[in-house]
Amino acid sequence: MTPSPSAAATPASGGPALRRLLQALENTVLGQPQVVADLVTAFLARGHVLLEGVPGVAKTLTARSMASALGLGFTRVQFTPDLMPSDILGTNVFRPQDNAFQLVKGPVFTEVLVADEINRTPPKTQAALLEAMEERQVTIDGTTHPLPAHFFVVATQNPLELEGTYPLPEAQLDRFLMRVRVGYPPPEAELDMVRGFHQRGGKAAQVERALDTPTLLELQTRASSVACDESVLAYAVRLIRETRANPRVRLGASPRSAQALLAAAKARAALNGGDFVTPDDVKAVCPSVLNHRLLLKAEAEVEGLTADDVLRQTLERVQVPR
Repeated sequence: MTPSPSAAATPASGGPALRRLLQALENTVLGQPQVVADLVTAFLARGHVLLEGVPGVAKTLTARSMASALGLGFTRVQFTPDLMPSDILGTNVFRPQDNAFQLVKGPVFTEVLVADEINRTPPKTQAALLEAMEERQVTIDGTTHPLPAHFFVVATQNPLELEGTYPLPEAQLDRFLMRVRVGYPPPEAELDMVRGFHQRGGKAAQVERALDTPTLLELQTRASSVACDESVLAYAVRLIRETRANPRVRLGASPRSAQALLAAAKARAALNGGDFVTPDDVKAVCPSVLNHRLLLKAEAEVEGLTADDVLRQTLERVQVPR
């Protein structure tokens, strides 16, 4: 997993409610504090997350634990090549006894949706889900149905097994606030993980609810209203524009990326218990917010350069406001 330029949020951050949430998640998702911090940040910013990592690094467990800690409804969908849009959204079914059509809602009508291996389903089904993510509503046979207020998508994909997959186009990747890379945990955390599995007799760890619904709304509202000085706004925009000026980059970050970077930085500031955004908050979320929004030139990829490398260079080059 690519390290952030600054430390992940700690369980001592963000007030009692967020301390409880972070503690509940880190007690279950061992050795992944940055992943936990990014996931909570995206939720506070009302965004969605793409978790990328090899099988077995607890991507689904992380999403399930998040739903349990937030006290939200959870649905997991395994994306396959034969999955149709109606399998996700739902469909109207005729009921002879009522002589009328009735909507049978699909799994998208939930609060936390895990879209496992989203790149294994055809583009038409991907687009149906991504439209729901953007609009937070679903239109079926001309009727619009709103999704729950806390609708939060955590999609996963394996970056190594690409045979028989349908990579998400850049325009659809942009619907995700963050792409979070999930790596292997450190040795001590992996030992604790195996020890806990043994002590529970092979059963999954249980996560207790840490927040109630009014508190969730309050935290999201607070995150959106965190103050941001003009100098920090200018710093975020300079970072975005620097990605476009990089000679190794074919397509840099867009103005919408700047808005996403600001929203995530405000949420990270709230998570850290701050009342205003600092440059460190911007730097902390920059890799996960921008690493899927850059397209490198072919020669840069041949040299082994990645978007994360470009972002590290960008953070080093752009002067931090004092």
